[in-house]
Amino acid sequence: MIRVLLADDEAMIRAGVKAILSADPGIDVVAEAADGHQAIELTLAHRPDVALLDIRMPRLDGLAAAAELRRAAPATAVIMLTTFGEDEYIHRALTGGAAGFLLKSGDPRELQAGVHAVADGAAYLSPRVAHRVITEMGGGRLAAADAARKRTGGLTPREREVLALVGAGLSNAEIAARLHVVEGTVKAYVSAILTRLDVKNRVQAAIVAYEAGLVGDDRG
Repeated sequence: MIRVLLADDEAMIRAGVKAILSADPGIDVVAEAADGHQAIELTLAHRPDVALLDIRMPRLDGLAAAAELRRAAPATAVIMLTTFGEDEYIHRALTGGAAGFLLKSGDPRELQAGVHAVADGAAYLSPRVAHRVITEMGGGRLAAADAARKRTGGLTPREREVLALVGAGLSNAEIAARLHVVEGTVKAYVSAILTRLDVKNRVQAAIVAYEAGLVGDDRG
């Protein structure tokens, strides 16, 4: 059972998201918060597997709360819940270590899939967010692609293969099954890839994989 904390200052949004998550028998919403401070307090009290945080909240916003949770509760994966077009926030959260991004206007199945993926150690970007990040953030796409190809050029063929699967959103277990190796081997590859690419987490590695052309960007 995946234990989730849900934080959003709008009660109706919380109710809707909770209803979607609760419809999945593998997900249990163990706590709800109306601001970032409550989200931190309840996360430390309940130790959920996943914290689903709205970006815009009073007192302490989701980005600041995510940064604090990364320090105080590193075992809790953070997913940011956002509205389409908040590129600046998405960029800040990417560099802050969030494991996933979901749109409030997205397909309810994405919400459930994102929670499962992140709880399993994978990164998850809502397809429209992934497309936006790849095509519109960080300046010129050709320059970004060239830089990404140079960064991945030092990887071994197997590491590039693993990176492509990380970019496709697969968990370690799924990658292990795809490559017919044990999960521990995949974890070692992923750790080496993060180090070689000098990125903080799987989301940032996935972005590099997209920019380098290792994964198609037609999901959005």
